[in-house]
Amino acid sequence: MSDTLSPTTLRTEAAALWRLAWPVLIGQLATVGMGVADVAMTGHTSAAELAAVSLGASIWSIIIVTVSGTMMAINSVVAHEVGAGAFGTIPHSVRQALWKGLGVGVVAMLLANLATLLFDHLLLDDAVNARASLFVHIISLGLPAFAAHRALYGYSTSINQTKPVMVIALLGLAFNVLVNWLLIFGHLGLPKLGGVGCAVATAACMWLMLAAMVAWIRHAPAYRQTYPFTHWEWPHWPEIRAMLRLGLPIGVTYFAEVSAFGAVSLLVARFGVVEVSAHQIALNFASLVFMVPLSFGIGLITRVGQAMGENKPERARFAAWIGVAMSLAFALLSALFIAVFRHQIAAAYTSDPAVRALCAHLLLFAALFQLSDAAQVAASCAIRGYKVTRQPMQIQVLAFWVFALPLGCVLGLAPSWAPLAPAAPMAASGFWIGLVLGLTIAAVLLTMSLHRLSVQRLRGA
Repeated sequence: MSDTLSPTTLRTEAAALWRLAWPVLIGQLATVGMGVADVAMTGHTSAAELAAVSLGASIWSIIIVTVSGTMMAINSVVAHEVGAGAFGTIPHSVRQALWKGLGVGVVAMLLANLATLLFDHLLLDDAVNARASLFVHIISLGLPAFAAHRALYGYSTSINQTKPVMVIALLGLAFNVLVNWLLIFGHLGLPKLGGVGCAVATAACMWLMLAAMVAWIRHAPAYRQTYPFTHWEWPHWPEIRAMLRLGLPIGVTYFAEVSAFGAVSLLVARFGVVEVSAHQIALNFASLVFMVPLSFGIGLITRVGQAMGENKPERARFAAWIGVAMSLAFALLSALFIAVFRHQIAAAYTSDPAVRALCAHLLLFAALFQLSDAAQVAASCAIRGYKVTRQPMQIQVLAFWVFALPLGCVLGLAPSWAPLAPAAPMAASGFWIGLVLGLTIAAVLLTMSLHRLSVQRLRGA
C-alpha cells in the first residue's frame, strides 16, 4: 500500500488520466460549440427564426444527451476486455454496440418527432411552431449516425485512443459552422433556409463524423489488434440486452439531470426577460466549466474498467480516487475564479445592467456547487467503470427530482400551500438554491457509494 501511495505512483496515475481526458475535453467543447454556433448564427436572421431554433434545440439537447448516456455501456465493456487481455472479443462487442446504436438512434428519432407535439400546447405563434417542428424533423435524421458514432467513440476511448475523438469533433465543428453559413444566409447561390439550415448542417455533420470515425479506425495502426470491421455480423440479442441493461440507467441519469435543468428554465421564464436571461447565461457558463470534470469522468471509466478487467481492484480503487481528487482540485480553482470574476463573466455575455447584476448573483451559486458537481460526476463515472449503473441513476433521480426541483419550486415560486415557502417568490435564486442542494446530495451519496463499492470489490478479490 505504501508503494501505491508514493508520489511517483500518484503522478503516474494522474498523468495517465490527463492523457485520456484532455482530448476528450476539447472534443466535448467542440460538440457544445455546434449548439452555440446554431443559436448565435440564427440570431442574425430574425427573432422568429431564433425562437424556432431555441425551441427545437431544447428537444434535441435532451434527446442527444440521453442517447449519449445510453451508448456509454460500450466504454465499460471494452475497458474490462482490454484489462483482461481479451482483445479477440472486442471486435464482436463493438459490432453489437453498433447494432444497439442503430436501434437506439431510430427509437430516439421517433421520440424526437413525437416530442414536437408539445409545441401545440405552448401557445406559440403558428409560424414559429411550424419552423420549430421542421427543425426537429430534419435534425432527428442525424440521430442513428450519432448513436453509432458514440459506440465507436466509446470503443476508441476505452483502448486509450482519445485524440481521434478530439480531431473529428473539431472537424465536425468547422463543417457545421461552414454549412450553417451557407444554408442559414443562402451564400454561394444556395437556398436561404434560416434556422432550418442549422438542422440540415447538424444532421449532415452527424453522418460525416460517423464516416470520419470509421475511416480513422480503418486506417490507423492503433486499431489493428481490435479491428471491428473484418466481417458482417447479425445482431446478438442477449449481448445487446446486456448492454442496454448497462446503458439505459446512464441514459435515464442524464435525462433526469438535463430535464431538471430544462424544467427550471421553463419555470424561471414566468418571471420575465431579466430573470430568464440571467439564468441562461449563468447556466451556460457553468455548463462550459462542467466539461472539465466530465472529461475526467469519461477517462475514469476507462482507467477503472481496465483495472477491473485485469482483476486488480486495488488499482481500480486508487484510480477512482485519483480521478475524484483531480476533479475536486479543478473545481476548487473554478469556484474561486467564478466567485472573483463573476461580474466580468456576466459583462462578457450581456451589456444590460439588470441582467448583468442578477447573473453575477447567480454565478455565486454556480461557484458554490462547483465542488459538488465535480465530485458527483467523477464518482458516478468511476462507479460505471465497475459496470454498476443503476445505483448512480437512482441517486441522481432522487437528488434532482425529489430534492432539487421541489425545493426550487417552493423557494422560487413561493406557493401559498407550501408551509416552508418564503413570503415572496425568490425567482431564479430560489431554483439555484435547490440545484445546489440537489448536487450536494448527489455528491455525498455517490462518493459514499463509490467507497462501499470499491471496498466490496477489494474484499471479493
